[in-house]
This record gives sequence, structure tokens and C-alpha cells, in this order.
Amino acid sequence: MPRLELTPNFTDPDAFYAALTEVHRERSEAESERINARLILLLANHIGDQQVLEEALAIAGQAAGAASPDKPTDNE
Repeated sequence: MPRLELTPNFTDPDAFYAALTEVHRERSEAESERINARLILLLANHIGDQQVLEEALAIAGQAAGAASPDKPTDNE
């Protein structure tokens, strides 16, 4: 059964990050949201395995619930 690859698998993560930030440069928030949505759908189509996609969604959803500098924790 396919599993989500969680070990680093980038050949050049810095180059990808640079390309990702460049595509967002001088875009409005709405444009950036559309770019992100399109990128997610393109990559989901490339992956193609529903089980792997659901695992990725679950992990991403957990990260969204984590405390961040702009989100107070329960003991604040």
C-alpha cells in the first residue's frame, strides 16, 4: 500500500523554494491563493493515490492546528 513520503526527497529544495516565492512575487493575496490552489491540484493529480492524498491532508490539517505566533495557546 502506498504511503506518503516523509523523508526529504528534494534534489534541490532551495531552488524549489526560490521558484515558489518568485511565482508569488508582486501578486495579490487572491492571486497567490489561486496559484496555491492550482499547484495543490496539479500535484494531487500527479500523485494520484487517494490514500496518499488523504494522509497528506491529515498531516497538513494537524499542522494548521499547531500554535503559531499569531494564535494564542490554551494557557495564554
